[in-house]
Amino acid sequence: MSEKISSSKAPKPVGLYPHARKVGNLLFLSGVGPRTAGSDATDSHVPGLTLDKNGNFETFDFGAQCRAVFDNVKQILEDSGSSWDNLVDVTVFLVNMKRDFKEYNGIYAEYFKDNQPCRTTVEINSLPTPIAIELKCIATVD
Repeated sequence: MSEKISSSKAPKPVGLYPHARKVGNLLFLSGVGPRTAGSDATDSHVPGLTLDKNGNFETFDFGAQCRAVFDNVKQILEDSGSSWDNLVDVTVFLVNMKRDFKEYNGIYAEYFKDNQPCRTTVEINSLPTPIAIELKCIATVD
């Protein structure tokens, strides 16, 4: 038996899926990006990113995206009855490992200095919206 969970404090999913699914005492988060709460794929406000009319970057701040995605994950965890400290596994997708890994790794260390879940970081070609980072997480629920 499982429970689907959606959070009004996180960006809307870009497809037909919940923010999280609780199975027993485990919580599985769908991929979470840095878009602002309530935004959807057609209204993709991304902290640290502005695009011109052709979809090209005008401004880009990876650090702002990284912090926003961590904040979105935290909101989904809390709305699901879990917490940041209950994260046990984090998979991180970066669209540009060479450009972004060092900054991501430093910010990650700030957010995870106490709780240190397992982590995998993977470079991918693109994500469904113009974002540079996405997280897929597993946590426990007390």
